[in-house]
Amino acid sequence: MSNKDLNLFFIEKIKEAKNQFERTIDCKHTEFDTLYPYMSEQPQFFWYKRYVAWQELLTIVKLSEELEVTWDSVFSKKQMIYVQDKVLDAKVLDDWYEDQELENKEENSSINEH
Repeated sequence: MSNKDLNLFFIEKIKEAKNQFERTIDCKHTEFDTLYPYMSEQPQFFWYKRYVAWQELLTIVKLSEELEVTWDSVFSKKQMIYVQDKVLDAKVLDDWYEDQELENKEENSSINEH
């Protein structure tokens, strides 16, 4: 596998892991729900599911770094800091989309001005 193919492979895996993590934030169905359908009855399930998705994301980022694949373009600046800090807490969950929401508002307001 060439370096270019390897980079593309890992960027795609990071995007998939980020999508899974974001689906857990949004309380949407993920692969984890399919693997453990009986767990959804447990009150801790949603937190556990988020930690599993977060760990998957961190693992792929770590492998990317070890292979010198640049991964930060997939995330906003704030999200990149959260990933680098590696700690999943309520602040990460509350503010994960903050930059994206601000960008969308700015885009919408500039569109409305024209």
